[in-house]
Amino acid sequence: MLTALLEVMLPVFVIAGVGFLLARRFTIDQLSLNKIQLYALTPALAFSSIMDTSVSASDVGDLARGYLGATLVLGLVSAVAVRLLAKPVRNGVIASVLLGNNGNFGLPIALLALGQSGLDRAIVIFMIAIVLIWTVGPVLFGAAPSVRSALVNIARLPVIWAILLATVFRVVGIELPGGLSTAVHMVGNASVPMILIALGIQLGYGKRVRFGKTVITAMLLKLIVAPLLGWGVCWLLGLRGQDLQSVVLALSMPTAVNVFLLALEYDKDAETIASIVAATTLVSLVTISIVVSQLGALV
Repeated sequence: MLTALLEVMLPVFVIAGVGFLLARRFTIDQLSLNKIQLYALTPALAFSSIMDTSVSASDVGDLARGYLGATLVLGLVSAVAVRLLAKPVRNGVIASVLLGNNGNFGLPIALLALGQSGLDRAIVIFMIAIVLIWTVGPVLFGAAPSVRSALVNIARLPVIWAILLATVFRVVGIELPGGLSTAVHMVGNASVPMILIALGIQLGYGKRVRFGKTVITAMLLKLIVAPLLGWGVCWLLGLRGQDLQSVVLALSMPTAVNVFLLALEYDKDAETIASIVAATTLVSLVTISIVVSQLGALV
């Protein structure tokens, strides 16, 4: 565990810590940072990773089957567990458990823990997670989006188009010219540290975490139950090797910041959701270290 803490989690929290300190010292425009991530860095990272990936079509199918299957079972378990909580917060907790931070937390950790092939698989899972956030998320918070509105929300995300374009290029056999390819890779390589700095800035501007019954329940489900349940479901579904490792690692991630944004949008106790996001992010320093230290046994 100490090795996982020093080699994987320490770089993540040091870089995020830089963002946290910057937020405490300066006034930083988070909206502009988010736009840089959304419209430049993450799409470039996704495009370059898919162009270079060794992940096969069968691996993509296994990752989707494992992640979606585990998420479904986790949703059923969470629906039972939240009956101990007040009714108004139940769906928010379920959303917090199902929708993990597979972008600005999952991608850097996958790269550090599993290398480039792990990052390639994490991007596949990230794309699936994006679809879940903008379809399942609104439903859990009381909206009932049509298929059309859900597709419109997803289509607005540049990373989706980057993934689709790179997939077409791979299938057709198109390669970018050397200079253009280098530029895309350079922008993509800037993604991981910038994403972590931005995460630290978000935490730096956050309010004090409230560790009540609701937050602790969400934290236990997200950081302990989710990876254990994910391992069991994926094992039963036949996933092995790095596909299994990647799904378990993805399910270990803290709650996505987008869950807080959805709570704001639909006026569903955003303050509690903010505490869940912050608490799961901070405590994941320990829980993800444990998961990473055990990944070698998941083969």
